Amino acid sequence: MSDTSHFGVTRPRVEDIVEGGFSTPWDAPSIPPFPFRFRNAEIMTLYWRTDPEAMAFLLPPPLQPVGDVACVHIYRMNDTDWVGAYAEANVMFGACLGDRAGAYSPYLVLSSDGGVSQGREVHGQPKKYGQPAMEFRGDLMVGTVERNGIDVITGTLPYKQVPVDAEALAPHFDFATNLNLKAIDHIDGRPAIRQLTSRKLTDVTVHEAWTGPCTVELRPNAQLPVFRLPVLEPLQGFYWRADFTLVPGEIIHDYLEDSQ
Repeated sequence: MSDTSHFGVTRPRVEDIVEGGFSTPWDAPSIPPFPFRFRNAEIMTLYWRTDPEAMAFLLPPPLQPVGDVACVHIYRMNDTDWVGAYAEANVMFGACLGDRAGAYSPYLVLSSDGGVSQGREVHGQPKKYGQPAMEFRGDLMVGTVERNGIDVITGTLPYKQVPVDAEALAPHFDFATNLNLKAIDHIDGRPAIRQLTSRKLTDVTVHEAWTGPCTVELRPNAQLPVFRLPVLEPLQGFYWRADFTLVPGEIIHDYLEDSQ
């Protein structure tokens, strides 16, 4: 950084601006640089059987759907570098590009403006602002995702009945490998970025994990249309507590380069 400083911050040079990890406002950046760590995150993961045609409708080509199961992760992020404590929800289902398999996220909701910005600008995740929450009500865990004053997702799970190993958390698809469509335009309207991206959580330490039968209820909302993945049959749910690190991902398909 430049030696020129004002109130404890330094003015960026051109070299700083063109480096990876630069974010605005430059004297109070919104987006953390990689890597950043999540500690003591609490997660409800709820699976349900859905319509494969609905999955295919939400997928950008050339991604292909895998199976007929969707899930939602409702996170209570208790201690995150830069971002602090916030809540998040990630709706996912299995997808692949050739022999590369993972999980595609058509909808994500966060209670953090920094988390929304980071997810959209860096990963291309379709994050929107909302209020996910997880509560313990006696012998029941209740997860909700609120947007526009509507509980768009309501899920329940018995409180810590059957312990499981970490390997049991992903019985249907590899949700740690997240596939996303990143779409950003130039200021003049020309497409700047049209990519399929992939990122994988690393340094995952699962402190505890529990399973049981779950319920999932979806309510219509035009700004968060998770109802497009109908609940045909609620399946297994999990509660787990973990630490993990978010690191840079990779570009797995570039629409603009491949179209030339």
